[in-house]
Amino acid sequence: MNNLEKTINLLNRSDFTCVCCNDDEIITSQKRGVAPLLEWLDEGKSLKEYFAADKVVGNGAAFLYILLEVKELHANVISKSALETLQKHNIPITYNMLVEAICNRDNTGYCPIETAVLGIISPDKALIAIRNRLNEMKES
Repeated sequence: MNNLEKTINLLNRSDFTCVCCNDDEIITSQKRGVAPLLEWLDEGKSLKEYFAADKVVGNGAAFLYILLEVKELHANVISKSALETLQKHNIPITYNMLVEAICNRDNTGYCPIETAVLGIISPDKALIAIRNRLNEMKES
């Protein structure tokens, strides 16, 4: 079993929301949304040699995986914009289900992080937009 298969199996056999592994280490999180990715960025973590598997990848998460320099990514569910973003940045991606956009947790509209990065093409600008949206959500 290769590292990507190991990562996907661990994601699907657990209550983790995302799993990253390389030959020496496995990193997991049960946090929802983009929280684990932001945490790893804030810690200065690089996933350059890591394979990642995530339950849901919207375009915001795609930009964060690019900034983390993930080697390869698998998503159980991915939005069309996330797929396009990852492909433009040459991140190998596999997925189980492709959707138009990621919905919010109430299923009443689109995910606020997905809408925050709408029209953005730069990962650095996306990171700023994501942080701004999260701050707005905390304040309301």
